[in-house]
This record gives sequence, C-alpha cells and structure tokens, in this order.
Amino acid sequence: MLRTTFGGIRNLIGRLFVHSMPGHRRNRDNGGGGGGGMILGPVSYLDCIVFCIFLAPQLIWNVGLLPTIKCMLEALPFVVFKIPVQFIHERWLSSSHDKSPFVRKASPFEDFVIRCVRYAFANIPPKIGRVFFSKQVALPFLKFRMLRHGYLRSPMHWREHVTANFRGIWVIKDPLATPDFVLYYAHGGGFSMGSAYFYLEFLLSWASVLSSSGFKNPAIFALDYTLVPDASYPTQIQEAIEGYRYVLKVARDPAIVCVSGDSAGATLILSLLLHLSCKDASAKRYGVGLPMPGLAVLISPWTTLVSSRHTNTTSDYLNAEQLSTYGKQFAGNKMSWSDPLVSPGCCNDAAWWRRASPSNGIFITYGEEEVFSPEIHGLIARLNEAGLRVESEVEEGGIHAWPVASLFLSTAREKRLKGVKGLTMEIRKRLSTSDAAKPM
Repeated sequence: MLRTTFGGIRNLIGRLFVHSMPGHRRNRDNGGGGGGGMILGPVSYLDCIVFCIFLAPQLIWNVGLLPTIKCMLEALPFVVFKIPVQFIHERWLSSSHDKSPFVRKASPFEDFVIRCVRYAFANIPPKIGRVFFSKQVALPFLKFRMLRHGYLRSPMHWREHVTANFRGIWVIKDPLATPDFVLYYAHGGGFSMGSAYFYLEFLLSWASVLSSSGFKNPAIFALDYTLVPDASYPTQIQEAIEGYRYVLKVARDPAIVCVSGDSAGATLILSLLLHLSCKDASAKRYGVGLPMPGLAVLISPWTTLVSSRHTNTTSDYLNAEQLSTYGKQFAGNKMSWSDPLVSPGCCNDAAWWRRASPSNGIFITYGEEEVFSPEIHGLIARLNEAGLRVESEVEEGGIHAWPVASLFLSTAREKRLKGVKGLTMEIRKRLSTSDAAKPM
C-alpha cells in the first residue's frame, strides 16, 4: 500500500517536468494537413506555476492586495492540508467502493485539480474567480504554452472582433476563403466568470479536429459576453443575438451554422433559440425574424437557472447553492428567473420547442455525476416527447463540462480529444459536405 501511495505521489511530482524540456514536441498536430492546426500537449505542473505567475499581479491590480492576501490565507488550510489529506485518503487508502465515481476513473492530476476547483467554486468570490479566466491572464498563458511547444505564433488564424454591440474571437483556418462550416460558441462560467480567451486553446484544438474531419475551411466565432455584475439579463442575450447576426452574415447560409456552448454559455444558446422562435408578441423577445441555425451542440447545459433538482454530488465540482445565487444575479430585476426566455428549462410548451429546434436537431452531452444531470435529463425527455430530433450522450461517472476540462487535464491524447472528436462526429453526421468525411 505504501509503495503504491508513494509511487502515485512520485508520478504526480513528475508531471511538473513533463513537456518542460527544450525541444519537447509531444502531441503536436497540424490538424487538416499542410499546416493550419494546433493541438498542444496536456497542462503540466510547470504550466500551473507559470499560470500563477501571470495571475498574481492581475489579482493585486484588479482585486487589491489586501483582499487577495485575505483570500489566500483563508484558502491556505484547505489547499495545503485538507485537500491533500482527502486526496491521499480517498485515492490510495480507500476501497474502490468508497471512492466517488469520478475518482475511480480519474488520473491523480485530474483528481487533484478537480478537488481544488471544487473548493474554489464554493468558496472563492466571483470577483476573484473572474480574474482567473480573464484575457489578461489567459492570453499570455496560452502564448507561453504555444512557445513551450515550439509555436512562435498560432498556426490557426484568429483575431479579435469588437463592435459597439458585441465582441468575441474569430477563428478560421483560411481567413481569405469563405467558411464551409461555422461554429458559434458561448463559453461557460456561471455568467460571473469565464472569457472567450480562456477557451481559446480549446477552440483552436476543436477547429483543428473539425479541419481533420473533412471541413475545408471551418470557422469558430466565440462570443465574449458581458459578465455579471457588470450587467444582467437582457444584455447577454442582446449580445448573443448580435453575434449570431454577424455569424449569419459571414456564413451566408444558416444551414452551415452550428450554435454551441457549455454550462452558462449553453443556457445562452438555448435562450437564443427560444428568442428566435418566440411567437408571443407581448414577450420581451429578441432576434425574431432571423433564420434558425442548422444544428445545436450543447455541453452540460445549465437548463434551469434555479432548481430544487440541483443537488451536490461527491464527484462534481459545481455547488448547487452558488449556482442558485449566480442564476438569480443573471436574471436580475428585469425578468423572473423562471421565465423560459431567461431559463430555458422552464419552457414546457412543446410547440415552442418545435419551432426553436434547428433544422438538423440538437445534440447534448453531459456527465452522469454533475449537479445539472437531473435537469438535463428532464429537458431531453421533454424534447423527445415534443417530437424533436434530439440525441444525447451521458458520460458514466462524468462531471461538468468534461469535454472542455479533459483537454487540459488529461494526459493521453485520445482521452484529451475524446470530447471534441465526439462532438465533431455528431456535427459531421448532420451537416455533411460534398466531400466524404475523413477519419479523425
């Protein structure tokens, strides 16, 4: 038992040096061939240290020195003592029966990071959490990871897109050619945290997989919507509508557009679909008259903002009480948090859902162990009863938004890309091009 325990700890420490040697090129991928793709290696402990180096001055600048120190001191007993003790006890000193479903399948690195995220989600104030995912931290961190893997610049073209009404990041294989597929993506983060920049590596990797799957010139537009408390609903849906209008203009054909998002971003996408199809003239609707997209692909959607069915699990890192607070803050005082236009899971109108369904249906993937699981399962059942073309995939023992998290936390290439490859296969199955799909 002791040998197993110390061996596992030794492997954990070893991750500190993975990919840190000069000239290391592990898991480098050129996507669709001939350049234009990028899939970096997994995050190592060295990356975590560098991330903290980028994070520290931003916390001091945006939050303040004393609040930052206070937060660190409050977290210290958990991070230094409680989390490691729980980690060692459950991972190496407990029977398989006593381990949570996620721990049974997770690597030590995945397990430890998720424990830290679980603590942070329940205890760290959103004003501090949002700095973690901000452009000022995420973008230099991505550039560091690219440089460490031998990239002086991104081989997949991307640029910022900023207007008076919305902003985001445009990713495309060939910026001089018309895209043959456009993914419109909204990031997660409880409406209080997150940014398109934090998701940029995930999206660049997804764009590479899309290119490898047979799309000649795939593109992604990632919406960088306004966070709470800077603004609440309807600001975010108005930005989502304007971003969607822009995507339609670039794509020229709504049939090649797939709307997508994870967590709160998936909530925004579902809300977008309901707004586009709303027939109630008295409702505060937006985007009416715009064509529906060709497909919707959702990762762990936060279907209902506030629900008694949201229950904490031993595996997931989300916290039901915090989610309820975030949901009410997002709805604000201009809309009831139970209105279907702001909380799509509250829509029980089958005809409305049929109007809201994209021409090629909806695909939803989520984790069996996540807090949102009961509500997601309920929405899928409701959509099936309404006669929609909806398919889903539930990950056994899975947690929230794992296709995103696994790209950074998992080590094996196939495990890291399993989520985006599965989503891409669903997209290819529904939005076929003239060329046969190539194997991924």
